[in-house]
Amino acid sequence: MITAHCSLDLLGSIAALCVCDLSPAQCDVNCCCDPDCSSVDFSVFSACSVPVVTGDNQFCSQKAAIYSLNFTANPPQRVFKLVDQINPSIFCIHTTNYKPALSFINPEVPDENSFDTLMRTADGFTLNAESDISFTTKLDVPSTAKYEYGVPLQTSDSFLRFPSSLTSSLCTDNNPAAFLVNQAVKCTRKINLEQCEETEALSMAFYSSPEIRRVPDSRTKVPITVQSVVIQSLNKTLTRREDTDVLQPALVNAGHFSLCMNVVLEVKYSLTYTDAGEVIKADLSLLVGTVSSVMVPLQQKFEIHFLQENTKPVPLSGNPGYVMGLPLAAGFQPHKTGALPCRLVAQKVESLLWGQGFPDYVASFGNSQTQDVLDWVPIHFITQSFNRKHFVLQDSCQLPGALVIEVKWTKYGSLLNPQAKIVNVTANLISSSFPEASSGNERTILISTAVTFVDVSAPAEAGFRAPPAINARLPFNFFFPFV
Repeated sequence: MITAHCSLDLLGSIAALCVCDLSPAQCDVNCCCDPDCSSVDFSVFSACSVPVVTGDNQFCSQKAAIYSLNFTANPPQRVFKLVDQINPSIFCIHTTNYKPALSFINPEVPDENSFDTLMRTADGFTLNAESDISFTTKLDVPSTAKYEYGVPLQTSDSFLRFPSSLTSSLCTDNNPAAFLVNQAVKCTRKINLEQCEETEALSMAFYSSPEIRRVPDSRTKVPITVQSVVIQSLNKTLTRREDTDVLQPALVNAGHFSLCMNVVLEVKYSLTYTDAGEVIKADLSLLVGTVSSVMVPLQQKFEIHFLQENTKPVPLSGNPGYVMGLPLAAGFQPHKTGALPCRLVAQKVESLLWGQGFPDYVASFGNSQTQDVLDWVPIHFITQSFNRKHFVLQDSCQLPGALVIEVKWTKYGSLLNPQAKIVNVTANLISSSFPEASSGNERTILISTAVTFVDVSAPAEAGFRAPPAINARLPFNFFFPFV
């Protein structure tokens, strides 16, 4: 028996509950609990479709509404009784103090009147950071002292935020960066240019100040090091700063126009990790620029990449343009011939035709069980060679060109409801001779796969019983006195 602190009054809810009331503002036939029914309607009722209405059967004691009809009265009347029912189960709820727990929550469906209000409340579909942090820390983060794939990266206060778009193109700042998940996203941010200095997502410190925990729940933290800061002007020219000092957004009034300088436009994280699942280094590259009112809403770009320790990345000579003094990126294509041995081509083509895991048996019926051996038909494999000139050239190559599968089936069972049954399956691999091409020439080979279903059902023969015969002998004097 489960006991809580206060009881639940089901008297009003049971009396108002009517599961057969399907038509609003109308009387449903034989629905005795329908409040829209009157004595005139009861006169055409035959019985109560739902004679007993009960509440939640998890309670030890519950109210039950019993409905019946009194046809002796004129006009017929509905009889209603409210009784107590005892639950015989030893596992039942005696009292409860939280009524909503007994049923599902009815979700609020947006309509024309509430949609705008919900949009303003959502504020760009941002999430609750506190609830996400506690949920992530307790459930998603493993107890082992290492990061695993997809686990959010922890910082000193919560997790490393990686802005992205969720249900819309607007940026959501509470999206966590996941371990070993490389991402590159673009999102739109609605900002008030007059308040750009107070907006954290526009500041370099918002992305460079967090410290990443080396492993989950570790006291050792890895600082984020700013490697490069590139300044973008209003005319899109780029200038790389010599220092990597953190710049703060600054609002500048230029006549009738307002400009916000040092606004973060692009963020690129580069995290180095070890085989043991530890983050040992965090680099950050930023693109900041000047934003005017014509650039609002602002589009930002975010990237994060993971690099394993002791691996050499491909050296770059700029990103994206060349940097003076760095070598030109060049490459070469290894010299190779386009010719392939005939046997290798034949194996590749045959493997392509058969596919992966070509079966050996086919079920006779659609519901054949694996333990019923007789219900499985073996596949017959045939290899056939076809020579166009009826002789094999000396310098020719035998290549598979087609796979023809023939499935023979018959009608099985009753004439009124015959069932399809597979009786034979044949897989025929057809090869053809192709003259070997000389060096530098190419040849296109067409391969095909065909499946044919053949009905081998015999004509149905109706079975009839033998015509009735008289098995009786007449008396010897039956024709007396004529014979």
